[in-house]
Order: sequence, then structure tokens, then C-alpha cells
Amino acid sequence: MSATATITVRIPTTLRPLSGGNSTVSVSGATLREVLQGLDQAHPGFASKLFDGDGNLHKFVNVFVADDDVRYLKGLDTEVSSGQTVSIVPAVAGGC
Repeated sequence: MSATATITVRIPTTLRPLSGGNSTVSVSGATLREVLQGLDQAHPGFASKLFDGDGNLHKFVNVFVADDDVRYLKGLDTEVSSGQTVSIVPAVAGGC
């Protein structure tokens, strides 16, 4: 297992009230799950916005480690390394 790393989490505009208005937050963790749990511990309210009742990512939330969609990696078990950036991107619905 990887050592705990310091990760920068990019916060989308719609969730910035939870992070005190910050567009980025530094969180420690060895996996994406640990990083997102740490984000919620540091800034309560993120868990309900990111996770469903089973503890999985909501379908309308996209998360990237570096530039890779975690749905195509190991999901919440994706390992993270110091200096990497995790980006939370809410899905955008639209139509004509």
C-alpha cells in the first residue's frame, strides 16, 4: 500500500461554500477514498454531496486523479501520490 500523500483537491464552484470558498484544498491520503474522507473531515458536508447511501460515488459526480477518470481506474481504491491533483467535476446535463 502507498504511503499517505498530500493531495490537492480542486473544488468546483458549486461546492466551494463547503470549503470556505476555497477553489483548492490540501488533503492527505493513500487512496482516493481516504482523500475524499479527509476532505469531508476537514470540511463537513462533502460526503453527502459525493457519496450515495452505499458509500459509492454518486453517478452525477465525476472524479479525476491527475487527468484520469477514476471510473476507468480503480474507483475509490485508486492510489494517489504526493503532488497529484484530484478534481471533482459535477456532471452537466443539457439538451437542445
